[in-house]
Amino acid sequence: MEKIKRIKREIYLNKLINKRENGLIKIITGIRRCGKSYLLHPLYTDYLKSTGVKKDHIIRIQLDITENVKYYHNPDALNDYINSLIKDDDIYYIILDEIQKVDNFEYLLNGLLYKENVDVYVTGSNSKFLSSDIITEFRGRGDQIRVMPFTYSEFLMTYNGEKENAWNEYMTYGGLPLVLSKKTDEEKSQYLKEQFENTYISDIVERNSIQRIDVLDSLINMLASAVGSLTNPQKLYDTFKSNGEKELSLNTINTYMKNVEDSFIVNKSNRYDIKRKKYIQTPQKYYFTDIGLRNARLNFRQQEENHIMENIIYNELIVRGYNVDVGVVEIRDGNDRKQLEIDFVCNQGNKRYYIQSALNIDSYEKNIQESRPLNNVGDNFKKIIVVKDNIKLWRNDDGILIIGIQEFLLNKDSLEL
Repeated sequence: MEKIKRIKREIYLNKLINKRENGLIKIITGIRRCGKSYLLHPLYTDYLKSTGVKKDHIIRIQLDITENVKYYHNPDALNDYINSLIKDDDIYYIILDEIQKVDNFEYLLNGLLYKENVDVYVTGSNSKFLSSDIITEFRGRGDQIRVMPFTYSEFLMTYNGEKENAWNEYMTYGGLPLVLSKKTDEEKSQYLKEQFENTYISDIVERNSIQRIDVLDSLINMLASAVGSLTNPQKLYDTFKSNGEKELSLNTINTYMKNVEDSFIVNKSNRYDIKRKKYIQTPQKYYFTDIGLRNARLNFRQQEENHIMENIIYNELIVRGYNVDVGVVEIRDGNDRKQLEIDFVCNQGNKRYYIQSALNIDSYEKNIQESRPLNNVGDNFKKIIVVKDNIKLWRNDDGILIIGIQEFLLNKDSLEL
């Protein structure tokens, strides 16, 4: 990340600041290469120094460098080394990068929790650590911060090209920080493809002892193609069977999908029946944590802008701290009942928003189509349609806010307009 302009990552930095000295282990999770280590150093360590923390009271150990290999199978030695650096009763901030490289690291961290003058932060970059299992290991003692790739607003802070080209660039190559250090389309494409194959896939295979790598590959491709569409394990299993796969079980598909979710490559959005106030178990939608990785997986084919825009909006809502579901509204259409879909039902505390993603609403018919599900919700929470066009903010005759994608992504208060 040194090759690009320094981004403060204020959302995550503020979360760290708010969790400072809270008595819990701060566990920094997220997809590999999204900037977890950079968040802790230099961003957070610089903040600590600015508040008067002495340099020798920040103990940062990079466990992925050669000189620290000696600790991999000797956690007691690492523990002794950390204790040797604690000289007084003042608070020490302990940052352990790539902690998963140390055998039985869980016991090491639990031991540190008993010390009254330490504040512990850890990151890891393989699927053993990134998996949601790590939170279970420290239930009640760990405090997770999920880091995502650059949002569009962060991307723009580093983008050196013409601003009118920025959106297409982001839609194509996404927000992994190191993509921005690549100068040509070829370099960016190659980087994303190599990361997917040599980092993400390899981690999933190694952690979960995957036997059918061909099935895992095909499954990820199917999820990439299905962004913005409803799917489920049964539907994917049926696709495999129709393609002549004889020895595959539905249980294998379920397991592999869970493995992909645990690696943070994709996020699952469940369907929620708004009027009946209950979840619908299946089907669901899956969104990629980084749209560039999704595109690379499909060799930059299937560039449907409507689905890509929907994925980017979903990620933005997750970064802003919302719980996001797919909304379902059932209406009576003559003698029949019909289910209408709302792309996103967003909840945060007592706040709720209903959001539709649409490339445009440039006709009366399109306005009616996109507004109809929102108009049948039956409550007074805010309703929004996000369109691609760089339009002036307005409300249609039903009082629904219409906002352009640039305004939505670049204004952190866009949901309150």
